[in-house]
Amino acid sequence: MNSISIRELLKDQEAHLQLSLTGADKGLDNEINVPRIQKLGISLTGYTKFLRPARLQIIGNTEINYLKTLRGKEKTNRIDKVCSHNIAAFVVTMDHKIPKYFINKAKASRIPLIRTPLTSSKFITFITRYLEEKLSPTTVIHGVLLEIFGIGTLLLGRSSIGKSECALDLVLRGHRLVADDIVKIRKRAPTVLLGYGADLIKHHMEIRGLGIINIKDLFGSASVKEVQKIELIIQLSTWDSKKEYDRLGLDEENYSILEVSLPLLNLPVTPGRNMTTIIEVACRNYLLKQMGCNSALNFERSLHKKIRDNSCVEEINE
Repeated sequence: MNSISIRELLKDQEAHLQLSLTGADKGLDNEINVPRIQKLGISLTGYTKFLRPARLQIIGNTEINYLKTLRGKEKTNRIDKVCSHNIAAFVVTMDHKIPKYFINKAKASRIPLIRTPLTSSKFITFITRYLEEKLSPTTVIHGVLLEIFGIGTLLLGRSSIGKSECALDLVLRGHRLVADDIVKIRKRAPTVLLGYGADLIKHHMEIRGLGIINIKDLFGSASVKEVQKIELIIQLSTWDSKKEYDRLGLDEENYSILEVSLPLLNLPVTPGRNMTTIIEVACRNYLLKQMGCNSALNFERSLHKKIRDNSCVEEINE
């Protein structure tokens, strides 16, 4: 399971969460492993049954003003009870002034106390989006990812099968490279996979006999793309004369990545086959299927109808 520490959260300036640490730097190694956050809310009344562990707890205008109504031991007891739970960190929104006892108790409990000038609603929106991005499941696959006719197409196959050469030819035809060799994949939502390249080799491609080339430098920024939703998997394999290949296009296979099932096409590679053209046609055919037109299925229906019609004619003639 992915996680992020409070220390990393505070250092990430690209998140634009405007966070600043209040008090001592205790508990900065506390980790968040779920993208959901909580508002302290009713927990400050002493009902902490649903106070979830290892989450950010938001203290907003309602919570601060409620604390102001508490006096003496009642206030300390409520704060003590909340701080006795395994909380990743407290985030006080709108730069509200924090009661001194709360600061001291959080420090003693090793719970970081963080402030932001953002309103609670804005901060919750931003932090949820940020944590969903950071904590979503990820994996790395050896292959080539391209955008072909707007479709995120992942080419798989053994080393030296010709994936990069096909990708280069597709770029020359106006399609866009996302990643070559190392494809990093992040799961977003239940059925959405986003693919992107590793920072070090982004926009680069290895062509045997030619070496490492930079696609962006050679063909311009329009030839590459930073991130792409993966929709179609194409497996390139060496032609096997003993194997039966699908000749009608009726067999449907799937390939699972991070528990997301995607359509898979197996394309055998042999000298003389124009693989680039075949991949382009495969993508066009996929688009057609998405629009509700399945050429192979329509052909099969027409064939069966023709057979039935001919059978009827023969029966009448007899």
